[in-house]
Amino acid sequence: MSGKHLPGGEMSSRILDFIWIADCSGSMEGEKIQTLNYAIRQTIPDMQKEADANPNANVMVRALKFSDGAQWHIPTATPVDTFSWVDLQAGGVTSMGMALEMVATELRSFPTDTKRLPPVLVLLTDGQPTDDFKKGLDELLNTPWGKKAVRIAIAIGKDADIAVLELFTGNRELVLEAKNPQLLIQFIKWASTVVKTVSSPRANADDDSPAGVDLNTVPVLSDDDDEIW
Repeated sequence: MSGKHLPGGEMSSRILDFIWIADCSGSMEGEKIQTLNYAIRQTIPDMQKEADANPNANVMVRALKFSDGAQWHIPTATPVDTFSWVDLQAGGVTSMGMALEMVATELRSFPTDTKRLPPVLVLLTDGQPTDDFKKGLDELLNTPWGKKAVRIAIAIGKDADIAVLELFTGNRELVLEAKNPQLLIQFIKWASTVVKTVSSPRANADDDSPAGVDLNTVPVLSDDDDEIW
């Protein structure tokens, strides 16, 4: 990356945390988990490009996975220009509530100052929670940064619980239904580049409302797309 520079010197940027929250339960085995891994790897250059073009944001990326329990897959917040993806393997149940609890714990450690932009949380899942989802969501939304975060959900296939994902996002339009591999790739790419709007002046407002994103740019299902999953 070229750095955040202006003619008069280096521009001060604010931290923008981007967290992938990925379902790797048994129902994700095969094409779904392969497509997810491929899409995140392929979208890294686009994410780097968006971050490099935006002097307001210092984008830091990490990832959490959930199946039988939840754990940090890429635990260290990594600058986007050096970020690389480690492929997920699928198997187990869907401990989505525990995943949200772990994200909430992480967000509680963030200082509540003006040196951070609202985080971006992207939840990817093809099923229904097998643990206490409500408890995890309540913990997340009871943190200052969880409440203000941009929360995007990507529903993979027809068995994802749309009602649960709408509770996570707080906005039905931010629940994206990936009915085939092509849409999953497009949605992951779109979600990875929302740093552009999150770091806009609106996102700097000192209130508790979630930062906005430009929904007009979300890919849509075309008439000739086959519903594979």
